[in-house]
Parts: sequence; C-alpha cells; structure tokens
Amino acid sequence: QIVSGSEDSTVRVWDVAAGHCLYIFIGHTSGIMSVAYSPQGNVVASRGGDGTEFELWDIETGSRVRRLSGHKSGTTSLAYSPQGDQLVSSGSDKEIRLWDVETGECRQTMTGHTAEVTMVLYSSKGDYITSVSDDKTVRLWNVGSGSSRKISKYHGGGIMDLKYSPKQNQVASCSKNSTIRLWDALTGVHSHTLTGHGESVYTISYSPQGDKLVSCSNDRTVRLWDVESGACLYTLTGHTYPVYDVTFSPRGDQIASVSWDKTVRLWNVSTGECQHVLTGHSHIIWVVTYSPQGNQVASAGEDGIVRLWSVETGDCQHSLIGHSKGIYKIVYSPNGDLIASASHDMTVRLWDVKTGMCSHIFIGHQSEVSRVVYSPRGDQIASASNDKSVRLWDTESGECLHTLVGHQQYIYAIAYSPRGNLIASWSNRGEARLWDVESGDCYWTLNYDVLTQSPSLYLSHPFVWTSADIGSFITGDCGGSVRGWEVRKEEGRYRVCMRWKSTNGQLTVEDACVQDVQGLNDINKRLLKQRRATGEPSVRLRDTSKKVMSMTSV
Repeated sequence: QIVSGSEDSTVRVWDVAAGHCLYIFIGHTSGIMSVAYSPQGNVVASRGGDGTEFELWDIETGSRVRRLSGHKSGTTSLAYSPQGDQLVSSGSDKEIRLWDVETGECRQTMTGHTAEVTMVLYSSKGDYITSVSDDKTVRLWNVGSGSSRKISKYHGGGIMDLKYSPKQNQVASCSKNSTIRLWDALTGVHSHTLTGHGESVYTISYSPQGDKLVSCSNDRTVRLWDVESGACLYTLTGHTYPVYDVTFSPRGDQIASVSWDKTVRLWNVSTGECQHVLTGHSHIIWVVTYSPQGNQVASAGEDGIVRLWSVETGDCQHSLIGHSKGIYKIVYSPNGDLIASASHDMTVRLWDVKTGMCSHIFIGHQSEVSRVVYSPRGDQIASASNDKSVRLWDTESGECLHTLVGHQQYIYAIAYSPRGNLIASWSNRGEARLWDVESGDCYWTLNYDVLTQSPSLYLSHPFVWTSADIGSFITGDCGGSVRGWEVRKEEGRYRVCMRWKSTNGQLTVEDACVQDVQGLNDINKRLLKQRRATGEPSVRLRDTSKKVMSMTSV
C-alpha cells in the first residue's frame, strides 16, 4: 500500500498492485501537508494546513482513531518512533510535543528553540529526537529527560553554486552567507572555508588546472583564490554593480566576469589587472562563457542579444539578434563552431559562430526556456523550460527527438552524464529525474523534499557529475547542505545511495542508501511506445514499481 495527501483535503490509501483506492479519509478542512505510516503499518498520521491538529487513521477499518491537539499555532512536522508507540510533532509555536499513540495524550512539551521548528526526526533506537528550526540551529533531545543540546548551526545561507574540480576529488560550494567551502567529493570532509566577500556569492569556477578558484559576488567584486591554502590571491574591483557570472579561459590565464552594470571585464590571472572592459549590452548581463579554443568570449542577458567578443582585442565580432526576450543560458558546441542560446521567448536558437547567422530555431516549449546544454559529442542539445519539460534536439536537423515529461514544477537544471547516455533534470522544488537519452524513458526519480523532510529546502544550483561512468554526483540545496551520491546499475535497476552529507562543514550522514527503484514497469513502457507510434502526445506515466526509502540518523 501507499498513502497520499492532497490539496483536496483528503488522505487516500492505495493498493499498489491493483492501483485501486482502498480508503478515503475525510476530516481535514484544508490541504494535507504530510502523511506518515506507523512502523507497524496499521495507522496513518496526517497533518493538514488547517491549524494545530493531527489525525490518526486506522488502515484496517478506514476510520479515524483520534485527533491530537495542543500546539498553540500551526504544526509543521511529525514522525513516528521506531517502536510506533509514540509520535513527535513540531510547530510554529517553537515547541516540540511527544504524544502517546494509544491514548492520544501529550507526554512532553519540549522547548528551547527560539523560532519555528521545521522538522523533527527520531533516532534509530527511538531514544533521541533531532529537531531543525528557523533559528538556524539543530538540537538533539533526550526522549527520557526532555533535555537538549545544540549540535549544529546551518551553513548560514542557501547554496548558490557548486563546481567540481577538474583535477582532484574536490567540490566547491558558495553561499548567500558570503562564504565558499571546499569539500572532499568522496568523503564529504570539509577542508577550507574561504572568507572575504561582503555579500552573497553568486558563482564560482575552477581553473582548468584545478589549483585556483574564482568567485563573484553581490559586493561587486571578483576574488581569485588558491585552492591548496585557501588564501585570496587577488580582489578584482571595477564593476559598479553586483557581479553575476564568472569563468576561467580554457588555458586558465584569463578570467571573464559579467555584471548588472552591463559590462564584461577580462582579467589577467597572473597580475589581477583588468585587460578589457567590453561595452555594448543595454541591460543586465546574466551569463558569460569562453569558446573551447579560448580566443572568443560570449555574453548574453536581459537585452536578448548574444555578443561575441575577441579576447585579444576586446572588439565585438558579432551581435546575434533574434530573441525577443532575455537570454539566461548560452553554451558553445564542443568544437566551438556553434553556440546555443535559451530565452524567455520560449525558443532555443543555434548560431554559427563564424558568420553570426542563426542556423536553427527550436520551437516547442510552452513557457520560458531557462537552461540549454550540449551533449558531449555535440550531436544533441537538451533544453529545460518552465513548462516542466525537457526536450532533446538533433543539432543537424533541428528535429525534437524526445520530450521528457513528468516534473511537477519548473525545471531548474539539466546535465548530460559524461558519456552522454543519460541526462539528469532537477525541478525547483527538489524532484530529480534520470533519463535514458536514446529511448527517452525515465529510469529513476528522487523527491528531494521527501529525503530532507523539509519542503522549504529546494535545490539552488544542484547538480554536478563527478565521474565518467554512471558514477556519482553532488547536490546542494538552499538549506545550506551539500550531498554526495553514488548511482549504480545492477541488472537493469538503478541503485542510488547518499554517500555523505555536510552542513556547515560537519559531516552528518554517510553511506545511507536512500532509494532503490525499478524504472517504468513493462505496462507503462508498452503504453509509452504505443502512444509514440500513434502520434498521441506523451503523458506522465505513474511508476507503480516499489520504492524503498530510508533515512539514517547519525
């Protein structure tokens, strides 16, 4: 069985094998925010958005067992003890309450947080409870005595960007709290915290050699860092408004930065001097990238124009005009002959770098296109849109090869695997999907909200592949946590394990398998093939395979 809660104020219990609804629990007066099975599977607890109460439902009879009330203001989270005899709840009243499931009585009220408590979780033995609060602390509570101690403080701000080192097993993250952190990608061990920026750090980039890191910030500066020592080598000043994007040249001898001041600046890595100030854009510039050869840099932004600049002279070689709205992503083909641009005018355009002419206009998305990436071989591009779909396009013919549907929110990031056989997509509220490029089938789905047990933690710039095989990847969220994952394919099944989690430099989860799922079952695969054969539009297909999810408390 599975249980679901909906904005229609009902809780439903489903037979997984048959797909039938067994029970409908009615009693809440507003949308259901969370549901939880008791460990024995005979009782379901539900939390609505209608105030301070929980409902307990009997699975066998379909009737309500009891209602738990006591919080002074809205409830935010609930969890069963491993034994199933207790239930813990948290609320915006800053309290944690411990309930007797049999009698419905409140056994303890735990206080200590100074702001809304957003999540509670039992230890594996049930003798401790961990709580997370908007006061930016994590507390560990003794169930017997009700006493607590502070065990962690958050990163201090959401993670804005993640980058993987090209030369070593290291990942860098930057945050709204103005810091940059360096981690071991295999173990999650934190090595350096880079401080110096005065405001949010938007983007970071490793040098091709992996020995340096560059960052840009809302404080209008660009900083160059030594990776080994963590020392700041240069603070590059000159921009008059926040700097939004920064990148190294392919040789690592130059840095390009773009700002809300409508300029592109090219900097010498050895001296820290500004070599060129490139002007011509009429609005905020969002993105900058070097050609693979390093002789050209491209920029784009709110004015809807892609500009190609000579690195040597600083001259504008081409202004690529055609989009009717702002451009938020540009990417060169692997050989540097073409450049793709994604725009809020709902199109992707492919441009010839030598002539400046548009070779293809990819039309099909029904909303703004926010992301575009090239496949490693350069024969495909993938685009992601606010219409909640990913589209795969043939760069030679301009044909749409697959439309990948299933996300429930707009898609924030996409990335091809290094071999190009898989593509990962992430929605802005934390749903991740892994797709087969050849067939277009969805192999794997992970709900980040379920994993973190906090709907407020959505992925910011969430995804970097870290190996050339199916291998591993790194994610970051707006709660300030970085996680390392491993993906394995065993007899047609994708097994995804969280290898580590680090918050504020503290390793808190290690080697916890969180999901082992079969891909779309045979019935859904046949249905999908039939729809494609008849020309019917693709629809989201429910994966009725069994899903096993667990969280390990450390």
